[in-house]
Amino acid sequence: MQFVVGIVFRLSPAPPPPRLKNVADRTIVAITGASSGIGAVFARKLAAEHDLLLIARRKERLEELAGELTAAHPTHIEILPADLAEESDLESVASRIRGESRLALLVNNAGFGTKGLFWEADLASQERMHRLHVMATVRLTHAVLRNMIARDFGGIINVASVSAFVRSPGSVSYGATKSWMTVFTEGLYLELKNARSNVTMQALCPGFTYSEFHETMAVSRSRLAGPRFWMSAESVVDASLDGLRRRKLFVIPGWRYLLLTTVLSKLPTAARLGVEAAAGRAKLARQLHD
Repeated sequence: MQFVVGIVFRLSPAPPPPRLKNVADRTIVAITGASSGIGAVFARKLAAEHDLLLIARRKERLEELAGELTAAHPTHIEILPADLAEESDLESVASRIRGESRLALLVNNAGFGTKGLFWEADLASQERMHRLHVMATVRLTHAVLRNMIARDFGGIINVASVSAFVRSPGSVSYGATKSWMTVFTEGLYLELKNARSNVTMQALCPGFTYSEFHETMAVSRSRLAGPRFWMSAESVVDASLDGLRRRKLFVIPGWRYLLLTTVLSKLPTAARLGVEAAAGRAKLARQLHD
């Protein structure tokens, strides 16, 4: 079955097909949070072989990225400025992708973080995070799945986080919503498997990544982790696309993060909570200095 990223997805290895030249034949990839970071890298990696629907709040950044990519590749790019935490914008995006016959891949990447103790944080920002990470993922996934299943074609990447497996004081809602994303993705994976569908689900779970994410939070990278724990957005996306080719459900880029999540998930609950509490105390102490 022809799939995204210019490859043929079969049970046995096969050479990639010739590059699609007819615009009408090119598949579409929809990416949320496409204006920077991991979302923008997905766009750069996929523009050569696919048309793109780029979704984010910052119109000017989307226009800049679209200009860059159309200058470099024979791709058609549609930008859709939208705040997916707002009902009207979310419905507009869901309506656009619902029934799109050329949609090959949806990347639910939009997200943000906050810092500080939950009860001291602004409630509006916590609710906004849940709307964006949870409800936007639900709505957009539901919008595309029926069409993908009917065509027996396509894939969805839900960008979660290592925080889905490692709870941390100071980012309760972030960890909770990212945990939800992994469980939601796994459940859909099982439903599709039971339905013998070729539609692919992936939960991408990166650790600390060089992007604008932490600058937006006004958090110093050096206080969060040493250089060895920071990954480029390019390496995260490369791992995701490689996992997509192999129909891998969970993609955790970087051997350190894979080891961390594997070990913590095997610990007895009391031991895991002790490790998380100790790490959380150190994290909160660092945040006080930011």
